Amino acid sequence: MQHPDARSQGIPLLTQGQDRGIHCHMPVKPKAVLKRDELSGSYQNKTTLSVFLDTSMSMEKKVVLITGCSSGIGLSLAVRLASDTSKVFKVYATMRNLAKKERLLDCVKGLHQDTLEILQMDVTDRQSILTARDKVVEKRVDILVCNAGVGLMGPLEVQSLDSMRHILEVNLLGTIQTMQVFLSGMKAQGQGRILVTGSTGGLHGLPFNEVYCASKFAIEGACESLAVLLQRFNIQLSLIECGPVNSDFLINLQKAELGDSSLQQVDGQTLSLYEKYLQHCSMVFQNAAQDTEDIVEVFLDAIHSTSPAFRYFTNSVMPPVTKLKVPEPDGMEYIKAMSKIIFADEDQ
Repeated sequence: MQHPDARSQGIPLLTQGQDRGIHCHMPVKPKAVLKRDELSGSYQNKTTLSVFLDTSMSMEKKVVLITGCSSGIGLSLAVRLASDTSKVFKVYATMRNLAKKERLLDCVKGLHQDTLEILQMDVTDRQSILTARDKVVEKRVDILVCNAGVGLMGPLEVQSLDSMRHILEVNLLGTIQTMQVFLSGMKAQGQGRILVTGSTGGLHGLPFNEVYCASKFAIEGACESLAVLLQRFNIQLSLIECGPVNSDFLINLQKAELGDSSLQQVDGQTLSLYEKYLQHCSMVFQNAAQDTEDIVEVFLDAIHSTSPAFRYFTNSVMPPVTKLKVPEPDGMEYIKAMSKIIFADEDQ
């Protein structure tokens, strides 16, 4: 149900992500490239990249491992970092199915042999993650980007246990399992960055996206909890909260289509509401979806920042409906305060 003030303000409440897919809160499609102001948390136009400098790694490439690189945000981010003219990044682009690597190869056109490697990695398979980690030549990962994700849409009554389990295994357990594998190395080297592709669907619920939102809400809690601890190891964790994005997420989305036999068991009123929801999705994506390059700019801002925020919104501001739940858009005040409360003795 819409918030009582939302309709009068023209605020659509649909959302999802790449997890990147079905977020529908943007009234207009942004045209400017965005850069977050470190003090205000707002975004400004950005035309150049500034590379964050770390004295211990300034003379060697920063090793980046990205999940979910067969399309969308993961592919665009991998290409952008590998194409950086200063060649400060060595990118390991991973994907579950290497048969889909041709699209990435077409984008780089063989020009980045020294800055890009493509690895097979299934985030739901721990051994696959370990194997990918062991293939990293540098034997370290400085920046981990947990981007792999899938969506599930339709009346809850028709969702099978297997479908729901798959969403949780990829979006939640897959992300956590990936961080588990790489955390010990980052702690040992005393520094690191973790970026997670989040969703405003993890900040407020959406009809017909119950399990997807559950997985993204859980990621918010896991990342916020972990960020409190990781500050003690000089490891910064950031969530990149996406709204609607033009990517293959919609193509890969598990969705109950009108006319599917599975919907025969659903009551007429629910089917009518679902049809309206699908129409709303279509309208929002036509008018409000961001391009993957817009999203990549926000990832780059977090990567290059010397003091990254915990939470970034790709639309430059927090969705109005989300403001009803999260008083501090940046999220850092909570992280700092909780860290101080729990680890006060460490600071004395």
